[in-house]
Amino acid sequence: MFALVSPNKIQLPAGAVVRLRATWQEYQALCQQRGDGSLPRMKYHSGEILLMSPMPKHGRDVSLIADVIKVLLDDTGREYDSFTPVTMELPDQSGIEPDYCFYIDSWQSVSGKERIDWETDPPPDLVLEIDVTSYSDVNDYLPYGVPEVWLFRKNQLLVYQLQGTEYLLRTQSRYFPDINLQDVIARCLQVAYDRNTSAAIRELKQRLGKGESEGAIE
Repeated sequence: MFALVSPNKIQLPAGAVVRLRATWQEYQALCQQRGDGSLPRMKYHSGEILLMSPMPKHGRDVSLIADVIKVLLDDTGREYDSFTPVTMELPDQSGIEPDYCFYIDSWQSVSGKERIDWETDPPPDLVLEIDVTSYSDVNDYLPYGVPEVWLFRKNQLLVYQLQGTEYLLRTQSRYFPDINLQDVIARCLQVAYDRNTSAAIRELKQRLGKGESEGAIE
């Protein structure tokens, strides 16, 4: 399959990334052409559109790591809301589609809402991006003020936290300060690829259960 982007059709082979100079209006037209579908993924910044068609590995890793986050949140009894797919937009400035986003501290601000106003409502507390094709850039989330961004690239989790006007790389998440996320995710991925994702999540829950009496999971 070859890449095709036209006013009538968007067609990208798996793993392809296409970069186009475009206006905000042209970006909006492509979003409308795509309709309710979530593919290809698109983002807009500084007069440029990037389109990406994910590979199966991308979707599998997104699902697994998002499930890991949910298990860790549930284990500590925290309430949250999570969304995917979702399009974050600031008119004429930015449009981006995170793989997964979580409202943790501010879940009440979006509870029950069918639409989120990205100019007035709070941003997600945690955004997850899986980068298989070097499509993601943590700085895309600066205009929205997302407090924490997880970027999973080359089997490594990078945790970025917003400090003032820039993202800084941290060793721990503010939401899971006592969890060795690198080890947890590496183990879950190993089990998922050796067997399946459900086995990986079941094992994680069992390890967390044992950790209640043995200390923080590592």
